[in-house]
Amino acid sequence: MKKSSEVIHVNPLYIDRGLKMSLKVNEMCRAAGRSYVGKKKQPRWLWWVEDAVTGEIIAFVLGPVRRCGRTHQTFRHLMNLLEVAKIEVIRWIKDSWWAYFDCLDQRFRLIRKASLQSLERKHLTLRTRLKRLTRRTICFSKSVVIHDTIIGLFINQFFFADKRN
Repeated sequence: MKKSSEVIHVNPLYIDRGLKMSLKVNEMCRAAGRSYVGKKKQPRWLWWVEDAVTGEIIAFVLGPVRRCGRTHQTFRHLMNLLEVAKIEVIRWIKDSWWAYFDCLDQRFRLIRKASLQSLERKHLTLRTRLKRLTRRTICFSKSVVIHDTIIGLFINQFFFADKRN
C-alpha cells in the first residue's frame, strides 16, 4: 500500500470539533535546528502548537526566516490554520518572542518558558531523526517544496499517525 504524500498541517483528531484549548506555541529557528533551502542564506523555520494538557501536536507551519515581518506572516498563517479547523485558543503559553506580542491579544498570552520544555524535546526528536535539521549539517534541500514536504510528512507520520485512520 502506497503512503500518501499529502502533508496535513492540522492534527485530524482536532479538526471541526469546536474545541476551546490552551496551547503551547514555539518556533524551531536557526539556533535550534538549522534548516536551509539551497544555501545558508535561505533558512526556514518551523512554528507549531501543542495541546497544553495532552502534549499532542495540534498544528504546524513552515516559513522563511527573514526580517520585515515574515515571521509575523508565518505565525498568522498558523493562527489561520487553527481558525479554519475551528479550534478556539483560550490561552497561548509562549516564550517572549516579539512576534507573539505583535500578533496576540495580551489577555490570551502567558509567558512561561519552562512550560515549553515538551516542545523543546520535540525539536530534539526532529533534529535527531532528520539530517537536514541537525545543528551542524551539510544537508540542504534544493527546493522549498521538497524541504517542507519532507518535514511535514515526518510530522504527519511521527506525531499524527495514530490519528489519521
